Amino acid sequence: MRYKLPVLPFLLAGCVLSSCQDHQLTAPIQPTVTTLVRGLVGPIGVETDASGRVFVSEQGTGNNDGRVSEIAPDGTIRPVVTGLYSFRRPDNELDATDHLLAADGMLYILNAKGLYTISLASINAGNASVAASSLTPENIQQFVIDYNFAQDTGESHLYNMTLGPDGALYFADAAANAVIRRSKTGQLSVVTAVPGIPNPTPVGPPVIQSVPTGITYDSRQFAMSTLLGFPFPAGKAMIYRMDLGGNTTVFQQTFNSLVDIENDGIGNYLVLEFGTFGAQGFTPKTGRLLRAKGSSSDVILDNLNMPTDLKVADNHTAYLLSMGDGTLSKITF
Repeated sequence: MRYKLPVLPFLLAGCVLSSCQDHQLTAPIQPTVTTLVRGLVGPIGVETDASGRVFVSEQGTGNNDGRVSEIAPDGTIRPVVTGLYSFRRPDNELDATDHLLAADGMLYILNAKGLYTISLASINAGNASVAASSLTPENIQQFVIDYNFAQDTGESHLYNMTLGPDGALYFADAAANAVIRRSKTGQLSVVTAVPGIPNPTPVGPPVIQSVPTGITYDSRQFAMSTLLGFPFPAGKAMIYRMDLGGNTTVFQQTFNSLVDIENDGIGNYLVLEFGTFGAQGFTPKTGRLLRAKGSSSDVILDNLNMPTDLKVADNHTAYLLSMGDGTLSKITF
């Protein structure tokens, strides 16, 4: 099953936010929310590097017009990589660019053509943008497609990624429903397949695929967010934990169509719900940002309209991306 997000606008509501990985945020009831950028075309991933620079990926319109841009503090957009593969399929969904990762001095870019890599040191105001045609993507997808899974979808969609403790990259594949490992020297392996769930509704297949959409590491274990396939039953999407051996356990199953996950710094997780699924598809303004605690969740932001990515940059700053509005918002505490 190929996983793509519909394009719809979003709304932010002020609340308490606490953070990810190496950061721990304490926010006032009403943090300052500023829209930094408007007019992004299909934005789906936001990332910051060690110096605090902000990067955003755009899927484009389907005419090989995807790009990755650096966003200046004043909201100025400076394209970094242009002309990334972007193709609109007959079902009107895009094969294009997904998430970003800044690690080990490199900016990693996931695209339907493969994994692009560009040196962070080469990205500066004095350099022109790089044409994607001058870069050679690493075709990890073919390895996944050729792999003989027990429940084989015959597809690959490398959607998100994180850096593991061994210096390897770990990918959430949202079409093969698996976690893929790429070693520091480029060797590929399948870490685990993400299990589906019995369909709790009378509509659709007997087993619903559990699509991994986000992956993070907290110095002890991985965690994955998932989005269930059709009919997208409410309250059934899961957070999985995974050890280095690929063994998975369910941390919590109470969510609606998760699209991102971050560590909160105290053993729990920040997760983004894309929204609830209704008769007309995903219902606008039903997305939420939650702190998942295992047996319960705190609502941090609600009334979000199809949010796609959250990035906590430091103890005082986070960024939230909307694919539908084409906006990047900065949240300051």
